[in-house]
Amino acid sequence: MKLEQLLTINQLSEVLQIKVPTIYRWVHEGYIPHCKINHLVRFKEKEIAEWVEKKEHKGRNTRVPKLN
Repeated sequence: MKLEQLLTINQLSEVLQIKVPTIYRWVHEGYIPHCKINHLVRFKEKEIAEWVEKKEHKGRNTRVPKLN
């Protein structure tokens, strides 16, 4: 069995360009998928990629005119 690489909080922080305390808060709130190995928090690359994809918002094809 081959395990996928797990990311540390610092690595994930760099990849997502999100501050470490924010990621810790997301973990505590259960907002972001993660694994706990003993007291270490790790992230599966595939799960994070899927999570980010779900958060993506598509833009509209046209602009909404600004009302004065």
